[in-house]
Amino acid sequence: MDDWSKHRRYLFAVAYRLLGSATDAEDAVQEAFVRLRTSAPVDLEHPRAWLTTVTSRICLDMLGSARARRETYIGTWLPEPLAGYDDSDLGEATALRESVRTAVLLVLESLTPAERVAFVLHDVFGMDFDRLATVVGRTPQACRQLASRARRRVRGEAPPRVPVSAEEHRHITAIFLKAAADGDLAELLPLLDPQVVLRSDGGGEVLAARVPVHGPERVATLLAGLVRRYAGVEVRPVRLAGGEGYLLSLDTKVIGVVGIEMSAGQITEMNLVVNPAKLQRVGLIDRPWDPGPHSWEG
Repeated sequence: MDDWSKHRRYLFAVAYRLLGSATDAEDAVQEAFVRLRTSAPVDLEHPRAWLTTVTSRICLDMLGSARARRETYIGTWLPEPLAGYDDSDLGEATALRESVRTAVLLVLESLTPAERVAFVLHDVFGMDFDRLATVVGRTPQACRQLASRARRRVRGEAPPRVPVSAEEHRHITAIFLKAAADGDLAELLPLLDPQVVLRSDGGGEVLAARVPVHGPERVATLLAGLVRRYAGVEVRPVRLAGGEGYLLSLDTKVIGVVGIEMSAGQITEMNLVVNPAKLQRVGLIDRPWDPGPHSWEG
């Protein structure tokens, strides 16, 4: 991989965390490369640093209009899912992985643009406060305070998980999917954390719950109904940014992506994206797949 490709991957990783949208992140990175060609210093010695600053400023400008759009969004807004995505080689792996959890990205949505930029650039990517000050147009001390406020919000509203192994995750999910397919609420309930939440994003284009659903009984009942509605849908495991998930497909076309978070052996979150505009990057499944135990048909 050439240096410019590495720069592009890094910039996308930054922009996605700042914007929560892969499409917008790609636009921001593309604009940064345009500016590199048209307005970068002739004697530029550190292109990644320059590009990161420019990309972050572009994202900062975009955050204001994005927030306005999301205030009129129909139903629950969820970040655009990234299937098969792994950028843990671009920095401190734990910080990178945690920062693309849906729960964290939703907290970041509630921050001011300056707080979000300060948290992402400093806490996730390690940018020092002197350099951060040139991005957000504040003093280094003000940037330190911005990052501190954002950090407290993230820790308070999206606490760390007690991780489960990939094998345990698959095992619990297999039992969960079979119980959901059978409509066996007695089997489902013990798999759900007492504070479990299910969010669904249809964007007003596809039928979805307009508000998050909380609690094991309500989540289990809703899931049983969803499985009946989507009878025949195939469920294919996939690695998502921030954790494990599944592609929901019908006649080879992806119609949804669900991320499942677990902690201490129970499911704590389910985040279902069925808004077609957010599934364009996922594309079509290009080969037949045997749903096996992960079929909603049981």
